[in-house]
Amino acid sequence: MAKVLPFTGAAVAIVTPFDGLRTNFDELGRLIEFNIENGTDAIVICGTTGEASTMPDEEHLAAIEYTVKKVKGRIPVIAGTGSNDTPHAIELSKKAEAYGVDAVLSVTPYYNKTSQRGLVAHFTAIANAIKIPVILYNVPSRTGMSFDIDTLKELAKVENIVAIKEASGNISYMARVAAEVPELYIYSGNDDMIVPTLSLGGKGVISVLSNVMPKEAHDICEYYFNGEVEKSRDLQLRLLELINNLFIEVNPVPVKTALNLMGFNAGNLRMPLVPMAEANLEKLKKSMTDAGIKLA
Repeated sequence: MAKVLPFTGAAVAIVTPFDGLRTNFDELGRLIEFNIENGTDAIVICGTTGEASTMPDEEHLAAIEYTVKKVKGRIPVIAGTGSNDTPHAIELSKKAEAYGVDAVLSVTPYYNKTSQRGLVAHFTAIANAIKIPVILYNVPSRTGMSFDIDTLKELAKVENIVAIKEASGNISYMARVAAEVPELYIYSGNDDMIVPTLSLGGKGVISVLSNVMPKEAHDICEYYFNGEVEKSRDLQLRLLELINNLFIEVNPVPVKTALNLMGFNAGNLRMPLVPMAEANLEKLKKSMTDAGIKLA
């Protein structure tokens, strides 16, 4: 039996607007509406781009609850509920499920890390504690570890472990996942690899680009799914400089800066993240205007 597909297309890994030490819920609502109006296919709240790692649980869960209520079922909502502490990840996932999210995104344990057997135990425990779909999140540049293919094969046996957000940047690894673990849907975790991911049978992207160009990120996917592969590829390549500059410093520093330049109030970053270096800021501005974004 086929696993539940959480979404198809471009999901925005949405920033969390801050007003000092508080979440700016009014602006979060504005960003949600901006994305929905421009074709975003799903909202991922409290992921890496949302600075969830610096949000206390009360704030983290409040952002998830607010997003579900604001979206009102118009598109799927996926909540970042990962942790390097398995009971903590379970608690966050259960509460997110109670709020009505459509799926959770759960990252590999970081810092304390674990073995491959530990990954199977960790994610199986999370999945067994909830009924909604679980999207595995592979981002070794941040966590220091990756899933072995045999580990993914084992995790794919769990009914509600349905997909992987693959952000290793390794297309050979992604091809192995597609070939050897066909039970798992694949989402690109890198905006510069949307078309290659789709060419391997991927179902879309969890996107930073969608914060500032939601229609275009959606269109890259939509063109591909409609058989307009050249249009999809050409749009991906036209936006490549902007995509690269959205990662010219650690995410989400550039994308939050870009939103502020567009007239949104994405607010401050939370330390240890700090404002962009001036030279990088100028590169970001140029790539934004070259891509057709109007600066405020």
